[in-house]
Amino acid sequence: MKTRIMLYVSDVAKLTQFWEKTLGAKVVERVQLPEKHFANVLAVDESTELALFSNAFVQKYSPEVADNRPSLMFLVSDLDAAHARIKGATPIVDDAGTRAFGFPDPDGHYFAMGERARNF
Repeated sequence: MKTRIMLYVSDVAKLTQFWEKTLGAKVVERVQLPEKHFANVLAVDESTELALFSNAFVQKYSPEVADNRPSLMFLVSDLDAAHARIKGATPIVDDAGTRAFGFPDPDGHYFAMGERARNF
């Protein structure tokens, strides 16, 4: 099963670059939308995708979901390397037995990154 997470952002191109740099995500699809809007779909890994839609598009065409804010934790095998490359990351802490930290994207959405368990 593949999971697609939809994020509503101020600038699709800018946030695409952020996720490419932060998670090593790759654009796998560009969706052309009405009125010159577009969305980018990025593969984070083999089972997770981020679909970035502009706030302006969502507010016009789907205002009922415009204020949705997900709470997401990305799991990585090298937490220390991820922490070192993300500006604005909080200190690494023990989160119920998982080493983890938080970080904002350029729009101020807040995410968490945790260390993938060795048995996965």
